[in-house]
Amino acid sequence: MRFKIPVHLLILWSAPVMVVLIMLLSILYGAKNISLNTLSEAVFHFDPTEVNHQIIMQSRIPRAAGALLIGAFLAISGALMQGMTRNYLASPSLMGISDGSVFAVTLGMIILPGSSSLELIGYSLIGSALSMVIVFGLASLMPGGLSPVRLAILGTVIGTFLSSASAAAAAYFQISQNISFWYNARLHQMDPALIKLAMPFAVVGIVLALSISKSVTIMSLGEDIATSLGQRTFWVKCAAIASVVLLTGIAVAIAGKIGFVGLIIPHIARFLTGTDYKWIIPCAGVLGGCFLALCDILSRLLNYPLEMPVGVVTGIIGVPFFLYLIRTKGGRRI
Repeated sequence: MRFKIPVHLLILWSAPVMVVLIMLLSILYGAKNISLNTLSEAVFHFDPTEVNHQIIMQSRIPRAAGALLIGAFLAISGALMQGMTRNYLASPSLMGISDGSVFAVTLGMIILPGSSSLELIGYSLIGSALSMVIVFGLASLMPGGLSPVRLAILGTVIGTFLSSASAAAAAYFQISQNISFWYNARLHQMDPALIKLAMPFAVVGIVLALSISKSVTIMSLGEDIATSLGQRTFWVKCAAIASVVLLTGIAVAIAGKIGFVGLIIPHIARFLTGTDYKWIIPCAGVLGGCFLALCDILSRLLNYPLEMPVGVVTGIIGVPFFLYLIRTKGGRRI
């Protein structure tokens, strides 16, 4: 009898290798290719007068690390949303949560133009929370509003409104140049200091997600079943909402709005690992980070030597996947 390693363990055990390989690819390839020898010299014998060393330490490494982290944050958020709502279309981008973060950052930059990085993170978190309350609050008031397709439509409408309002306000107050980073994710402008500031919030969000993973598995069976099994559904939902708000708000604050990662990756993780969110959540984090980092690499190579926004690459993959879900699942819940 042959021993077979479970897929979820294979993903988690291979995560360090995948992360290192993808980081190497991200650091070495771009508008300017860099050799392994130059990378080694920059890491172990950094010379501030050497241009390649500056590119590696100030741009390529933060960009690679940021892409891995942001992909993980968005994928974990999407997995939690899909598990809690039993909605296969739930994701931060489709539900308008990312747009709410951008809207709040825009208002913050208008009202308090000298805002610090920490304050911008706070605005993003507030916007993420408010947009979630608006979308799910309105959906609960509408007949059938919580069904997958209707909730996706409502989230898209609210998100489009918030995005348009952000663009209009930015244009009127002449801050479009300053705010453009948050409209179209630009991973090449990753700020290492902002990543460090955001990490404590992200750690809290990830710990919350992992701590309620077993409860999310039960909630994914339906709220009535979860209640009958003794789950405190209200508190589980509160913890899930807090985790999604933290992780999505942090992702937007660091790199701007990026779509479809939180939609695609949880489905792939669920397909590979099964229905237990104890494994779906961490595997989604690993796969989401690797997915976004690979999309970032592709964004540099598809129109070489010019770069295209990473959101274009995720959209090219995400839109067909979205249509596939609509066609195969219709209006049914997970």
